[in-house]
Formats: sequence, structure tokens, C-alpha cells
Amino acid sequence: MTETLETRFDRLILLVGKLNYMWTNTESLLIHLIAGLGGTKKDVAVIIFLTLNTTRARVDLVERLAKMDGRPAEIRDPILELTQRLSKLSSIRNKYNHCIYSFDTESGNPKTILMRIADRKTDIKLGREDTVDEEAIQEIEKVVAELSAANRDIWQLIGKLGFPI
Repeated sequence: MTETLETRFDRLILLVGKLNYMWTNTESLLIHLIAGLGGTKKDVAVIIFLTLNTTRARVDLVERLAKMDGRPAEIRDPILELTQRLSKLSSIRNKYNHCIYSFDTESGNPKTILMRIADRKTDIKLGREDTVDEEAIQEIEKVVAELSAANRDIWQLIGKLGFPI
């Protein structure tokens, strides 16, 4: 059972690493959107990007720049579609980044323990646990594939709009 346990856990950890790599790589493309929408050079956009320390803040900035008065729909709409895709995908990434891992003693499946306190009306709930079964692994693989497609689509849009590369 130990071998199976280790194999499952190794698979999960490698997949989460791939998810994080793909996420960071794709999120960094927001730099080019910031530069293009803000009418600035890429190095200025890098400083802005790095100053904003959350994905939500970076996406909000891009969306707000895209929605500014006078922005043509043919620029605004594809950018908003892409930022909405990223926002949707971020929940899975957050789930696997903001947890610790353990094992279900009965099934051998890895488990995530959410590192968040849920405040209730009269109490708190700590460390929600979820089993990482084959279905969860496939969900992560699907998100990695969707991030890859989003990455290609953002690059295509950056080129089409002539934004700084």
C-alpha cells in the first residue's frame, strides 16, 4: 500500500507543480495587456504587475483598463473574455496552493486540508478536508489544459492588438 500511496502522492505533487508553472506563466502575460491598455512600455507594466501582489488585483486592473471610456469593443470584449477565463481557473489553483496534504488511511488517496478559517454565526470551522481521487486529478489535468489554451489565446490577442511584447 505504501508504494501506491507514494505513487499517487507523487502524481499529485507533480501535477500541482505543473499547474503552478502554467498559472505563473499565463498570469505573467497580463504584463503585455497592462502595457498595451495603459499605453506604456513593457518595463513600466512589469513594475505595475509586480507591485500588485495578487492575481485578483492584476486581473481587476486589466479589466478596468479594458472598460475605460472610449475603449473599442473589439479590444475590450476579447480581453474581458480572457480575464474571466483566468478568474474561473484560479479557484482550482488556489485550492491546491492554500492547503496542506495528508492521506486517507482507508483509501490511500491523498487529501487536501484547506488552510482557511471559516467563520460561522456562532463558531468557526477549520481545515476542510477533500479527498484527491482520480476525478480530482482529472480536474487538475483539465485546468492545466485550459490554462495552456488560455496562454495561447492571450499571446494571439497580444499580437493581434499590437501590444508591447
